[in-house]
Amino acid sequence: MQLYNTLSAEERAQLIDEAGKQRLTLSFYAYAKIQDPKKFRDDLFIEWNKLDALGRTYVAKEGINAQMSVPAENFEAFRETLEAYDFMRGIRLNVAVEHNDHSFLKLTVKVRDKIVADGLNDETFDVTNIGVHLKAKEFNQILEDPNTIVVDFRNHYESEIGHFKGAITPDVETFRESLPIINEQLKDFKEDKNLVMYCTGGIRCEKASAYFKHQGFKNVFQLEGGIINYAKQIKEENLESKFIGKNFVFDHRLGERITDDIVSQCHQCGKPCDNHTNCLNDGCHLLFIQCDECKAAMENCCSTECLEITHLPLAEQVKLRRGKQVGNKVFRKGKSENLKFKHSGELSDRPLAVAEKTKDIRQKIKVKKVLLGKAEHYYVKAQVGLFVIENQELNIGDSILVSGPTTGNQELVLEKMFVNGTENSSAKVGDKVTFEVPFRVRLSDKLFKIIN
Repeated sequence: MQLYNTLSAEERAQLIDEAGKQRLTLSFYAYAKIQDPKKFRDDLFIEWNKLDALGRTYVAKEGINAQMSVPAENFEAFRETLEAYDFMRGIRLNVAVEHNDHSFLKLTVKVRDKIVADGLNDETFDVTNIGVHLKAKEFNQILEDPNTIVVDFRNHYESEIGHFKGAITPDVETFRESLPIINEQLKDFKEDKNLVMYCTGGIRCEKASAYFKHQGFKNVFQLEGGIINYAKQIKEENLESKFIGKNFVFDHRLGERITDDIVSQCHQCGKPCDNHTNCLNDGCHLLFIQCDECKAAMENCCSTECLEITHLPLAEQVKLRRGKQVGNKVFRKGKSENLKFKHSGELSDRPLAVAEKTKDIRQKIKVKKVLLGKAEHYYVKAQVGLFVIENQELNIGDSILVSGPTTGNQELVLEKMFVNGTENSSAKVGDKVTFEVPFRVRLSDKLFKIIN
């Protein structure tokens, strides 16, 4: 029985492209008493694996915290796997603002001591005595109250690219650091101020609101469903967004745009930018903001030192990081003396620029494509390839990719084709198409449409 991944991220990405089906990115959490987290974990993995669900999930005796990528056609079946458990019936699934088929490329379900590393002793206070949940409209209204203090319970690299106007944005690397800092900072306002808190999907605020009520705060409120749910509601109800910029997410997207405001800078040159990347040097893997120009000049690296290391033979790179905790074993928190334009802590609400049309935010998968069909023959003298369309439509003007083990990846724009022997501008599933190909095509080759 399979209880672990058997494919690499690259292999999984290829299968997703070949399937050519839309995937949804979503997140959810639930606090509940789970007697046997290991069995619960294994049961979920088996059911989710059947549905081609991918993502990162933490399970503990206190509940579940998950970020997932699910084929759209399997969405309801996925929900049924959750609602098989009493404590997840009617659970809110926070569906992402921006979808990306490669947001997650592995299914990971891990048993942890806690579903959020908060550093709290749950035995010392009532974790069920939480703050008042606010929907987007109510949240906007309470922010207008001069008696309100709003606090961002995310980390500095999250709040830097987007936050609510007027929010306190602690300069912390972990959630557990922010709790005592905020408690000390607001100790004189426990009786008379509205303490309003928010985070990405709501889970951090569930525990934080109970903690602050225990600390003596009388009026504690939290954004229901976090920024993700807020963005959905303001769009559906045509409300003003009090959040500006991007919402940082912990998957391959690294962010989803809520408003067109850019409130942060490239850490290397200072140009307005809010696109995160990870340093290409596996011995560093630093998370930082990098504009397209610096990305090209520095080849995805955070410093000239890391750039030089990436040009060394792989054996030399491995030797340099031997004995160190590096690569995917540690998530560097985005602070380094190499980052000249890094800002965190007290952040401005003033936009630096307006975002251009959304660009591809994936780092590893350079070309987004969908499988159309496969090669059936190649006419050598005429340099014409014959393909069978098995998925979607092919049209004149489409950018296409012919890919195979020997052929490699060959791109071209379709200018003329014959469909079932007759010149035509469109081909559908089941059609046989021929067109000129300036390279040899093999039976192992597949035909893809490139999606801009």
